[in-house]
Amino acid sequence: MVAGAMESKRLGLCNKSLFVVPNHIIEQFASEFLQLYPSANILVATKKDFATNNRKKFCSKIATGEYDAIIIGHSQFEKIPMSKERQEKILERQISDLTIGIDDLKNNDGENYTIKQLVKSREKLEEKLKKLNDQSKKDNVITFEQLGCDRIFVDEAHYFKNLFLFTKMRNVGGIAQSEAQKSSDLFMKCQYLDELTGGKGIVFATGTPISNSMVEMYTMQRYLQYNALEERDLLQFDSWASTFGETVTAIELSPEGTGYRAKTRFAKFYNLPELMAMFKEIADIQTAETLNLPVPKANFHNIAVKPSNIQKEMVEGLGKRAEAIRKRQVNAKEDNMLKITNEGRKLALDQRILNEMLPDFEDSKVNICANTIYEIWENNKDKKSTQLVFCDLSTPKTLNAEDNPYEMEEIDGKWQLKERPFTDVYTDLKRKLIAKGIPENEIAFIHDANTEARKKELFAKVRTGQVRVLMGSTNKMGAGTNVQTKIKAIHHLDCPWRPADLTQRNRQTE
Repeated sequence: MVAGAMESKRLGLCNKSLFVVPNHIIEQFASEFLQLYPSANILVATKKDFATNNRKKFCSKIATGEYDAIIIGHSQFEKIPMSKERQEKILERQISDLTIGIDDLKNNDGENYTIKQLVKSREKLEEKLKKLNDQSKKDNVITFEQLGCDRIFVDEAHYFKNLFLFTKMRNVGGIAQSEAQKSSDLFMKCQYLDELTGGKGIVFATGTPISNSMVEMYTMQRYLQYNALEERDLLQFDSWASTFGETVTAIELSPEGTGYRAKTRFAKFYNLPELMAMFKEIADIQTAETLNLPVPKANFHNIAVKPSNIQKEMVEGLGKRAEAIRKRQVNAKEDNMLKITNEGRKLALDQRILNEMLPDFEDSKVNICANTIYEIWENNKDKKSTQLVFCDLSTPKTLNAEDNPYEMEEIDGKWQLKERPFTDVYTDLKRKLIAKGIPENEIAFIHDANTEARKKELFAKVRTGQVRVLMGSTNKMGAGTNVQTKIKAIHHLDCPWRPADLTQRNRQTE
């Protein structure tokens, strides 16, 4: 991306490039930019720059400065608004599209449920338009159009996959209709840059353009080849889906894990050569096989852990609750499938997350993981090999300075950890590792490195083997964690929702 931006400027293809990267790798991205082009004039955003008081000043710098590139975070990018006129224009176009869809359904005896859903969507957009017209609470900041940026590079573009979507399909899995504000904002900016540059102003980079839904392919195409979809009459999702997709009904495990069910999903592509030919107009696809990068060979070990009797009973309870929800015997505010699946994930990790008074099961995931980590630590003392532990649930709590969960006390002439109640999996695992003999200063949480400077210092310690066990979540440690020098093992203590997240975690060894 960096080379693309600088070469485009040299050849006169663009004037000012804007890089939109995940917040936690802004500084790393900037330093690697300068490694490649040491004399480049770049502007790098900090947290302070996008505080309400400083935002206008920073945006003015972008608009008036002669920079080769500007690097900002995903959340900061969202805070630079489009002009009110352009937002109105796009919202009005969406309302018009919905109105046509509603009229079409009414004329063709469409299902009442579907019509009601589309009417609700239209009302939401009309409400947005009203709020937009009420400018009393908005700060008078420079708009995106005034920045003078004529090319944007979006790193980890899959974070913007939840774009608004209108469809007449009903009860079909794999079609997410949730909308994220940051995605709608990026879509508007892409539309503007398409007009400005003739469809040559946007570059996306992602290792997972499709992570858990086929709709994401359509979303990427809407961002990057809106006009091409329009020319082929594929702009509406239902037209695109009927051309390239197919619904499949199959038997699958129920969300609560106690039985099976038939579920219809939008889960199969057809007319694939035509779809790929169209997608390749905007995509340069590189797979691990084609790149053939020198990466270490991974040896996978699946450790099967049997549930405790308490866990079995609690899973049966989740099944009964799910059945009551399907029979509509429970108010959605009191209990719902999302709550059940979330509790099921926590229960699978450790029963104490749901009830801290429950006993610490000897063969729990946390205990087995602690044994495995200690064994690898002991066997690789001479090499100072390091290990990563990924866990997205039960992350560490913020503690008071005087509250030390690793405080020792002397019992029968031996120093041991003081007894304390269960708080979270991270603290519990660290206590178990200390009890086995790993020094406290050799175990770290990524969550404690809450500034870029602290993160840099922590990563340096892991690379040299001063910190030998680093624990973190996919979100905080799954990208931009440059600690691979001495890694011996990665432990997945829980399983994320998407296969792409597992791939992202494993990439930290490369």
